[in-house]
Amino acid sequence: MPLPTIKELLTSGTPGTAVTARGWIKTRRDSKALSFAELNDGSCRASLQVVFSSENGDFSAVLPQLVTGAAVAVQGDLVASPAAGQKYELKARAVTVYGGCDAEKYPIQKKKTSDEFLRTVAHLRPRTNKYAAMLRVRSELAFAVHSYFRRNGFTYVHTPIFTASDCEGAGQMFTATAFDLTRLKDVPKTGAGEIDFSKDLFGRKVGLTVSGQMEGEALALALGKIYTFGPTFRAENSNTYRHCAEFWQIEPEMAFYELSDDMDLAEDFTKSLVRDVLEKCPADLELFAKFVEPALMDNLRNITDNVFERLAYTDAVKILEPENARFELKVKWGVDLASEHERFLVEQYFKKPVMMHHKPREVASFYMRLEDDGRTVRGMDVLVPRIGELIGASERENRLDVLEARMRELGMKVDDYQWFLDLRRFGSVPHSGFGMGFERMMMLVTGISNIRDVTAFPRVPGYAEF
Repeated sequence: MPLPTIKELLTSGTPGTAVTARGWIKTRRDSKALSFAELNDGSCRASLQVVFSSENGDFSAVLPQLVTGAAVAVQGDLVASPAAGQKYELKARAVTVYGGCDAEKYPIQKKKTSDEFLRTVAHLRPRTNKYAAMLRVRSELAFAVHSYFRRNGFTYVHTPIFTASDCEGAGQMFTATAFDLTRLKDVPKTGAGEIDFSKDLFGRKVGLTVSGQMEGEALALALGKIYTFGPTFRAENSNTYRHCAEFWQIEPEMAFYELSDDMDLAEDFTKSLVRDVLEKCPADLELFAKFVEPALMDNLRNITDNVFERLAYTDAVKILEPENARFELKVKWGVDLASEHERFLVEQYFKKPVMMHHKPREVASFYMRLEDDGRTVRGMDVLVPRIGELIGASERENRLDVLEARMRELGMKVDDYQWFLDLRRFGSVPHSGFGMGFERMMMLVTGISNIRDVTAFPRVPGYAEF
C-alpha cells in the first residue's frame, strides 16, 4: 500500500497511530527545545506541522538540513494539535532527507514574490501555495469537463494535432516539417524557389492545429454529439493577458443543433463547470479570494445564479455607440468588438454574462451559417466579467453552395477543403458547436489575471523556456 498523502492524514488520519509523511519543507522555526517544520506534498493547500522534540530523539545533526525546499520523509506519531487552525500534527521520531536544498540559492522563499519573477522559475513555482492551488483547480476543472459531457451523452473523440486545414482561415498556423531547417541548402525547393513540401514527411504542407472543429464536424455527423479537448496552437504575435501561442480548447459539435440549442448548451456547460469547482475546491478558492481576487466568490455566484443575457450584435452597438468617448476603438456597426467593449457590456451595463449573437459576416469565420439578411451570421460569443470572450460558437453553414461561395469570397483554396464540403454533399444536417479556451476558464474560476499563470509552462511570443 502506498503511504498516505498529507491530505489523507489531515482528513482521515487516526490520532495515536504511527505514520510516515513525505514532502517538502515549507518553513522551519526553532523554539527552545522544540523545532517546528511545515511539511507539504502538494496534495492539498494545508501543510502538516511536524514537531521535533529532544524527548523523541536527537535531531541535532539533521535539523540544519531541514531548510525550505528540502525533500524529506518523517516517521512519527500523529496526534491532535493544540494549536488553532490545524487538526493534527506529527511528533517526529525519525527523519530521512531525500534531497537537500541550498537555502541561500533556493528562489522560493517565504515572502511575497512577483508573478513576473515566478515565470522565470516555472519549474519551481508549483511549490508555491498559489501555483499548487492553481494546478489542483486545473485538474479538477479538466475532470469536470469530461464528467459533464459524459453525463449528457457526448462521445469523446481525438482530433489531429497535425493538420492541413486552417480552420480559422487566418493563416496563423505553425508550420510543421520534418526537414532539417538548420541545413536550408539541403531543403528541397520547387522551380519557383519555394520549399517543396511534396517531399516532406506528409507529402504536403501541414501545420499544428488551431482548432479541432472541422474534424469534429465530420465525427458529429456520424456520432451525433461529440467533443474534443486538447492542445491547439496559434502563431499570433499577440502579447496580451489573455492570449497564448499554445493553449487547451474544449470543442463540442452537435448534429441537429441550431444556434439557440448551442447557446443553451454553452450556458449550462459554463455554469456546471463553475459549480463543480465551487463544490470540489473550496480551500483553494479561499486562497484565491484572499490573495488574488477579493471579488472572486461574488463573480462565480454571478455566473451560476444569473440567466445569461441574450444580446444581438446590432443591439450591442446601440448600447456602445453612446459610450464611444471611453473606448480606444470606436464602435460602429460592422466593427469587430474588442475586449474593452465586451467587458463594458458584462461588467458595467448588464453586470452579468452576456451571449452576443448575430455578428456581421465581415468579422465572422467562413464556416458560420449566413442569415437570410445576408449581413449577419448565426454565431455567438459568451462574454464574462474580467475576461471578455470565453466561448466562441456558431451554427455551422450546412448549405454546400453557400459555403463554397463564402470560401471563394474570402480567397480560400476550395480544392483543399473538398473533404469538408463532402459533409454538405452527403447527408448534411443543421449542426452547431463551440470552442471554450480552457485557460480562460481557469482565469475565470481562479481570479488570476494573466493567462501565463494558469498553465504550468506557458508558451507566448518570445518565450518558450522549459
